[in-house]
Amino acid sequence: MGPESGVSIPSPPRNPSSLSWVNLSRNLILAYQSLGVVYGDLSTSPLYVYSSTFIGNLQDHQNEDAIFGAFSLIFWTLTLIPLLKYVFIMLGADDSGEGGTFALYSLLCRHAKFSLLPNQQAADEELSAYKYGPSMQVATGSPLKRFLEKHKALRTALLVVVLFGASMVIGDGVLTPAISVLSSVSGLQVTEKKLASGEIVVLACVILVGLFALQHFGTRRVAFMFAPIVIIWLVSIFSIGLYNIIFWNPKIVRAISPYYIIKFFRETGKDGWFSLGGILLSVTDGCWFELVIIAIFGFHQAEAMFADLGHFTALSIRLAFAFVVYPCLVVQYMGQAAFLSRNPQKVLNSFYDSIPGPVFWPIFVIATLATIVGSQAIITATFSLIKQCHALGCFPRVKVVHTSKHILGQIYIPEINWILMILTLAITIGFRSTTLIGNAYGLACITVMFITTFLMALVVTFVWQKSVLLAAMFLLFFWFSEGVYLSAALMKVPQGGWVPLVLSVIFMLVMYIWHYGTRKKYNFDLHNKVSLKWLLGLGPSLGIVRVPGIGLIYSELATGVPAIFSHFVTNLPAFHKVLVFVCVKSVPVPYVSPEERFLIGRVCPRPYRMYRCIVRYGYKDIQRDDGDFEDQLIQSIAEFIQMEAGDAQFCSSESSSYDGRLAVISSRTIQSSSSLIVTEREDCDGIESIQSSKSLMLQSLRSAYPDDENPGVRRRHVRFEVAASPGMDTGVREELMDLIEAKEAGVAYIMGHSYVKARRSSSYLKKLVIDMGYSFLRKNCRGPSVALNIPHINLIEVGMIYYV
Repeated sequence: MGPESGVSIPSPPRNPSSLSWVNLSRNLILAYQSLGVVYGDLSTSPLYVYSSTFIGNLQDHQNEDAIFGAFSLIFWTLTLIPLLKYVFIMLGADDSGEGGTFALYSLLCRHAKFSLLPNQQAADEELSAYKYGPSMQVATGSPLKRFLEKHKALRTALLVVVLFGASMVIGDGVLTPAISVLSSVSGLQVTEKKLASGEIVVLACVILVGLFALQHFGTRRVAFMFAPIVIIWLVSIFSIGLYNIIFWNPKIVRAISPYYIIKFFRETGKDGWFSLGGILLSVTDGCWFELVIIAIFGFHQAEAMFADLGHFTALSIRLAFAFVVYPCLVVQYMGQAAFLSRNPQKVLNSFYDSIPGPVFWPIFVIATLATIVGSQAIITATFSLIKQCHALGCFPRVKVVHTSKHILGQIYIPEINWILMILTLAITIGFRSTTLIGNAYGLACITVMFITTFLMALVVTFVWQKSVLLAAMFLLFFWFSEGVYLSAALMKVPQGGWVPLVLSVIFMLVMYIWHYGTRKKYNFDLHNKVSLKWLLGLGPSLGIVRVPGIGLIYSELATGVPAIFSHFVTNLPAFHKVLVFVCVKSVPVPYVSPEERFLIGRVCPRPYRMYRCIVRYGYKDIQRDDGDFEDQLIQSIAEFIQMEAGDAQFCSSESSSYDGRLAVISSRTIQSSSSLIVTEREDCDGIESIQSSKSLMLQSLRSAYPDDENPGVRRRHVRFEVAASPGMDTGVREELMDLIEAKEAGVAYIMGHSYVKARRSSSYLKKLVIDMGYSFLRKNCRGPSVALNIPHINLIEVGMIYYV
């Protein structure tokens, strides 16, 4: 029986064993790739852990028992924090494949009303990426949930904690390149021609300048080398560690027992507690867990494993760590301890001194390359974190350059890059010692881990819907173990630990001031919306002349008409025939699929020709300037008009409230729609677009001022026609014709050029924050029109003062 009969022919059943083999092969390949992306920096920590531990308070305790105890501490720290906490627990708390502190925060905001920006809509909860876990219904009767939602001060405190953690991670982006590169080149101090410390610092600075200067090229051309470099490095340190165990002191194997930790503290006492800051460096690259929320690469230690879920499966990251990275690091630390137990005087450069002479130079080269890979990871991840902070309304607008046409996650932020470079060079030149930098590095990372544990406990309760008792047990267990390291790291504040505190406070102030000012500005717009009754009273002409064309009025409001619109209506004699209120907003999900990006609705009845368009992006989405926005908007509105005509819900009453009723317009629906006939033509020089404009003045301006920002970009020029459909309603056809004619006449982009000031009755602190801090940030960041890729030739800005 053929297919024409309508009977489907079942496909042959798949072999379960072949499927499992394919899945395993895929995860093994991803595990291989993750070695270069996630573990570049973690694997280089043996360069400086022992020297940072024993130089200082333990100088008088450099004996076999202390060294065995230090290794035992390192072993159990690696086992409890990266292996147990991150590999076995936190890899299960990803946000649609994304990890990191902000991913945890976005999960919490979706399951409880923790967000401070009131621009979320019920339609956002229908996004496919919004749904998480078996059920989105959290127990509404949870006393803890109600308590946190009720008190705004607690929600503000939660945001401050998240921002502080993110700021610490940015600080880690300054410290990681400094300590990694400086520790790698310090191997030249153990060669026959020993270099002075000043020469080592100069060499490290040269490498760092080159590293930051090459950031704008991206990593796509060299990224394929990352995994082989890290694998060679891991094999090298494993081999050296195994050699040192056998050659120097095989008894070091006994130090795996926790009994040696007891002996360590019994002998060293308070000095041993102070030294925990050095032990902490064996897992500190995990601070990266934040930063690596990156679309293409993410790479750091324990935290990096969690943050790179967007590109690697949880199984692949677990395989790579449990069967490759973890054993190699344990054997290397064990081998160094065996070497130091026989050569305690060489603790300053214990790693390089423990390398057999014939292989010193190859290991030195591989070590330098591995530290560059790890530093590259943290820098790129910092860019990603900054972009994510901006998407969630917590960072000023900055220029984002996409360094790869094929991989959306590879981005470069020039301003942040040069700020990181200056700060990294200042740290390297100012401290000139991996020990002092390590003190700062350890405090930054353990603080992020401490915050992550707290957020994870909330996720266990509100997202996983487990009991508060289980969340409390998780919190207390890891807070106790991490609290011991945090207390030791805080004691190092005078010896370099103040650096991450200062950096994090500065970055946190910038982020919170921006978020506070943005929230106040939004609330002003929310409480000063134009009355729809007033608009309806003006009639379809709005009391002015409606001229051909489309006016796109940009606002942060998701509902209502912004106050800037009343400025036009009351001060200008004419306005566009078709008006679209556009709101571009971020939602607390990683990605929004193109099929769910547009929400279209009406603001007033049909004769007014006033529409609303909400464009939704996730915090990992990239807003590309592909020149298709206008065409997609016209097609979406046309589809909405046709959908509305056939839906009784939209046409039930002319007097009912129009604003707030929105429909998701899918690109698939648009493609299958027959309301418009679309003809396309590509053009490189813009001549076609100039000739298509009906405005002679606009033609001359476009000829005189071509698109300098995107020269040579191939733009699609689309012409629309109403399809010949006998069954189409006359009103629908007329509205579609008006829409097409307005598009042919030209599109104008209207934005508010706002000045935000504090009210006279405000407190001195609020005036300081708004009038100085927020105003300074707004004046020195990218303009909203540039960030939204709005063509300047079509831009109209309306000045307005916000008294908040």
